[in-house]
Amino acid sequence: MKTMRTLTKIIAPALVAALGLSAALPASAQETRHEETRHEQAARQIPASHASARHTPDRAGSIRADIHGLRAQIDRAAARRTISQREAAGLRRDAGKIQRLYASYARDGLNRHETQVLKAKVSKVQYALHMERADHDGRRG
Repeated sequence: MKTMRTLTKIIAPALVAALGLSAALPASAQETRHEETRHEQAARQIPASHASARHTPDRAGSIRADIHGLRAQIDRAAARRTISQREAAGLRRDAGKIQRLYASYARDGLNRHETQVLKAKVSKVQYALHMERADHDGRRG
């Protein structure tokens, strides 16, 4: 009987504490989610003229140079016949899509996400060019 009272004295408070924590965690997680959403909304409301929201013309020029360099690499590979004209045409088409995307993004300045998207797309086409040079089969992909 005495051991049962001792166990009750130890287990009961531990059980109450565990139940209390489990009830408090979802509420605190919900508050955190709400705060993140509020923070994201505040970030979206930054005016386009704000310096940290939009990149400087130097950064936009850098991406524009990357796109131009990509087209030059494709033309050079086609001229040297390390890739076929069919492969070059497909890669030029991809580079053209990136250039049009850049033009639509650049109208009101590039933000960080747009810059990352453009850089990723340029890298993807550069990798495709590298793979086309290596396969020597004259076909895309």
